[in-house]
Amino acid sequence: MLIIRSALFYLGYVPMTILLSLLFITLFPMLPARGRYNFAAMWCGFVLHWLRISCGVRWQIKGQENLTGQSAVVLANHQSSWETLSFYRLFFPIAPILKKELLRIPFWGWALRLLQPIAIDRSKPRDAGKSILKQGVQRLRDGYSVIIFPEGTRAHVDEVKHFSRGGAKLAVAAGVPIIPIALRTGHCWPPRQFLKYPGVITLEIGEPMATDSGDANALTDAAEQWVRQRVALMSEQD
Repeated sequence: MLIIRSALFYLGYVPMTILLSLLFITLFPMLPARGRYNFAAMWCGFVLHWLRISCGVRWQIKGQENLTGQSAVVLANHQSSWETLSFYRLFFPIAPILKKELLRIPFWGWALRLLQPIAIDRSKPRDAGKSILKQGVQRLRDGYSVIIFPEGTRAHVDEVKHFSRGGAKLAVAAGVPIIPIALRTGHCWPPRQFLKYPGVITLEIGEPMATDSGDANALTDAAEQWVRQRVALMSEQD
């Protein structure tokens, strides 16, 4: 049954992604900035709701009162594609940091390129760090929130990898707060797996962290510690 339901998800997800990506590329010159992000949020909403219908994946979001509506650097742990989709519905506008290879994916990658994400070459970490700072500060000053997964890669459920300090350095340089996010999505959408499992995903938004101290190391450690504690609690309650 899991195989059938997971296959059903992709049978809806793939053609609809191609269709909406082509539509987005066609309409892009006519859409205002807000309309472009609303279109992206609409596609993300379709995928998430189709996932719920086809695979029985539900979710709960805690701490939405901590979203200020102002530019911030979002630091979140990373377990699946689910959180990438959900952030387009939680934050407006956003500029995710991602591997430049993703922009080469037919249809979806082409459409994503038009939203001006911060694309980096992870094979050149020094250049990537400079690019994140330069482009990230500009996006934040333009009113965007920047999404960063400081673990660098997706982790298995209940695992939180060590946080890199680039996100906190960016927040300090731009003078914006950090919003930590803890999530547990890997039990429903395991990384690099075809199967999707029914269940409830939990995402918790922490209180904004002021960056006035200028201490990126301390801020990173505080965000990582908070995420670790919340993920451990989610695991105990599951």
